[in-house]
Amino acid sequence: MPDKKQDITATELKEKIRSKSAVVSVIGLGYVGLPLAVEKAKVGFKVLGVEQNPERADMINRGENYIGDVKDNELKDLVQKGLLSASTSFDCLPNADVIIICVPTPLTVNFDPDISYIVSVCEEIAQRLRPGQLVTLESTTFPGTTEEVMLPLLQKSGLKIGEEFFLAFSPERVDPGNKRYTTKNTSKVVGGVTPTCLDVAKTFYDQTIINVVPVSSPSIAEMTKVFENTYRSINIALVNEIMLLCDRMGLDVWEVVEAAGTKPFGIQTFYPGPGVGGHCIPIDPFYLTWRARQFDFHTRFIELAGEINIQASYHVVDVVFKTLNKAGKCLNGSKILILGVAYKKDISDVRESPALKIIELLRKEHADVSYHDPCVPHLRLMSRTIGRWMVFLYLLRNCRRQTVC
Repeated sequence: MPDKKQDITATELKEKIRSKSAVVSVIGLGYVGLPLAVEKAKVGFKVLGVEQNPERADMINRGENYIGDVKDNELKDLVQKGLLSASTSFDCLPNADVIIICVPTPLTVNFDPDISYIVSVCEEIAQRLRPGQLVTLESTTFPGTTEEVMLPLLQKSGLKIGEEFFLAFSPERVDPGNKRYTTKNTSKVVGGVTPTCLDVAKTFYDQTIINVVPVSSPSIAEMTKVFENTYRSINIALVNEIMLLCDRMGLDVWEVVEAAGTKPFGIQTFYPGPGVGGHCIPIDPFYLTWRARQFDFHTRFIELAGEINIQASYHVVDVVFKTLNKAGKCLNGSKILILGVAYKKDISDVRESPALKIIELLRKEHADVSYHDPCVPHLRLMSRTIGRWMVFLYLLRNCRRQTVC
């Protein structure tokens, strides 16, 4: 039989959520957190953002946007209405009913998971946690993080899970620059530590997401996220390896891919490229392989895919070298123009972009490298800043005649 205190606490929180009187705090206002905060504020929730970058926090409070997927006028309107604000302090957390964590989960230099941001944030939350709060993690991580890392940290508050506070994992599914699938119409997986945690979390996400998909545990939700991105990494690696083989055989890989894509079943089209970029695809498979080793399981297939994708950038430089060589030119001193440095089109995000590795490799060979990307005004590489060379197509055409590749 459910505990009466638990039932009352959960019921009260769900009523506040449904009436939009609940206050939401989003920790980390980057590519995931800010669009999420805006979506919550748009339906009527008061949102208190926590952003450790003071410049970003100040920009939000002035109604100024820095994320491409957020509309400038919407952000400004929400700030003016008092529905969205930002601070660098965690002291606003006791005023929140729902706390959403959207912090980075990078890799260490040894390609191991670095969840130090999650740990640090949970320690801050635990000091301020009060009865009747829901905490959800959206940052991608390895299966087991929510229950084995976060839960013990939050329990240091002395509150009981599933009775006095609620904890869930719901992985972000953000595709920057995608106009068709947004936060609202992309299905959202949710796993709660207890059935009551799941019920409260689902109620919350139901307010802004068209289709919420409940699963049996946070670990299932965590595994779902890393599986999704590992699936993409492996298929990209496959088509990149086919690209290398076609290059050796003198075949047009693009014609092969397009022809294969005409099959109406059993195949999904992936395209070859210079590698993988962004904060998800190059990172998440390593979270899974690290976790697998803790169970004495070696994910050789997944690790091999990562190696192939890393090598794709080296292949691009090799093609440049051979092409210049055939033209009787040397890579050393050649003027090379990189068209696009973000990891995908029409965005400003350069995290893990293969273009950065390509630029680094070309510069090591003493090539004179510049780039053009209308979304990236300046590029920091190896602690140096390269100014944007061209802005307009007219200047691009003029300058292209000065480059050899």
